[in-house]
Amino acid sequence: MYYGISEGLIRRVIKSPKRTEEGIAPGTIAVMQPTGYARKKEVWVMYQQAGKKKKVITAWRYPGVSPIRKAIPIPDDILAELSPEFL
Repeated sequence: MYYGISEGLIRRVIKSPKRTEEGIAPGTIAVMQPTGYARKKEVWVMYQQAGKKKKVITAWRYPGVSPIRKAIPIPDDILAELSPEFL
């Protein structure tokens, strides 16, 4: 409620993120979608995969554009199977 983030917005960010990174906490994933037109902002959601469910840890607004950190590691065998057009 403090950041003015609705449940629907959190679901939208998780369903179709613009950027995905490793979360700060161990075993978590952080996803982001940009918001705002005149002033650039980002909505971040950190969640943990619990079986088929996703457990939301936290959600927040970031003023401006955040720096890119480490991406989620993808195993080499999976990367080898992907065609060059996806990389």
